[in-house]
Amino acid sequence: MLLSLIVFTPLLAILILTFVPRHKGDLIKKVGVLGTLPPLLLSLLLFVSFNYELSGLQFAEKAKWISIPVGTLQSGAIFSFDLGYEMGVDGISMPLIVLTAIIATLAAVASWNQKKRLKEYFILFHLLLIGMLGVFASQNLFLFFIFFELTLIPTYFLIGIWGYGEREKAANKFLLYNGIGSGVMLIAFIVLFMYLNTMNMEAIANLLGSVNHPAALALTPALRFGLFLAIFIAFAVKLPVFPFHTWMLKVHVQAPPAIVMLHSGILLKMGAYGLLRMGIGFFPEQAYQFATWMAVLGLINLLYGALLAFVQKDLKMVMAYSSISHMGIVLLGFAAMNTIGFQGAMFQVVSHGFISALLFFLIGMIWERTQTSMIDEMGGLAKVMPFASGIMLAGAMASLGLPGMSGFISEFFAFLGLFGKMPVLAAIGAIGIVLTAAYLLRAILRTTFGPTPDRFTGVADAQPMEVIPLVVLLGFIILIGVYPAVLANPLQQTLKTIVPIVTGIGG
Repeated sequence: MLLSLIVFTPLLAILILTFVPRHKGDLIKKVGVLGTLPPLLLSLLLFVSFNYELSGLQFAEKAKWISIPVGTLQSGAIFSFDLGYEMGVDGISMPLIVLTAIIATLAAVASWNQKKRLKEYFILFHLLLIGMLGVFASQNLFLFFIFFELTLIPTYFLIGIWGYGEREKAANKFLLYNGIGSGVMLIAFIVLFMYLNTMNMEAIANLLGSVNHPAALALTPALRFGLFLAIFIAFAVKLPVFPFHTWMLKVHVQAPPAIVMLHSGILLKMGAYGLLRMGIGFFPEQAYQFATWMAVLGLINLLYGALLAFVQKDLKMVMAYSSISHMGIVLLGFAAMNTIGFQGAMFQVVSHGFISALLFFLIGMIWERTQTSMIDEMGGLAKVMPFASGIMLAGAMASLGLPGMSGFISEFFAFLGLFGKMPVLAAIGAIGIVLTAAYLLRAILRTTFGPTPDRFTGVADAQPMEVIPLVVLLGFIILIGVYPAVLANPLQQTLKTIVPIVTGIGG
């Protein structure tokens, strides 16, 4: 029941919010923030209760859900196909549930300054939280798809109603690209069900790995590769991978800061999770064959994102292209097809979740005070916002991979894994690390140092409600950097079940 409680406790906040009068803004904000605490506390309980020695599913829940009669057997019995309610976590999904709960709470705190249509905002916010938690807890393709689609609806409205000037265009582009990705994913899921007659993820992985099961044998190598490509494309849109990235730039610029925290910190990571869980997990042989192309795409993401981030004049666009670049490191880690690479990729998923949430929260703070995010219009903010500027510099250091912070661990593992398989591509990719330092330091230093424009002299530093998310996010970034075992321990046992299959194919 623990996973179901984590996923569905935000419904309590939604229920309370429906009865709170619209004019009671402070009460709505309090319910909106406090409503994120039950899933946060329960996810922390999940974390401390997790057994690091086990590689399989834990906290599994299974119940009959939907039964659809499709025919009658000769004996007269009714034949039906059943869709179960199946949840569970392993070392890959558990850290992502905890990450989601933490960032959601901090994003709710970051929404404190929201003024427009508060009731609808926080209802949609908690609906989005249910979808995100459900994606990582699902162990059934049908359930996964429902939660995956559930995230699209509230995100669309949160961008389109509460975003900035071109919010409608950003929301429409978000829905178009992600809708196409979801359609491709659904086709792949339906084909898998037609051949394997199950939607259970663990059962699908076992059947596809079987050498003598009739259902698995019916899936020809060409069909398997086609299904792998379909799943890869579906999650490449979400990650996003070049050339499916343009929608994300619009979202990161036009969406409200708290929603960008969720989008960059969590929603993009659903792409990496799906790629590992369903792409590589279901089709390890096809993933191994595609590894070089995966590395090339990761390299394009890394270098393309870094080069374009360097020439941007808008701080939001710098961080948007930075996200594209850092998701390239995730692909490079997956392309390594070994334990170190996979671990580096998942470290990058969690690390970038915290770092991007921190930096976008800071950009939102600066926008609220200065009404601009253009680098050329800012400068000298360290004099009027010393605390926020210091945290921003620390976040930039984490993003460029400073030792002692989470970014260093993730990049080190990902590249170490890739050097063992594709040393030339790994060496080229290392250039991206240098470019990351260049564009981040250029943007942050020009924003925080130099002369302070006269109109910014009265700008206030971070307030108590803003200090909490800043300190907590930076604390987790340093924790993972100093004590990586907090994330490595749950990952290792689960990766041991995936890596031998992939490396066995290569051997």
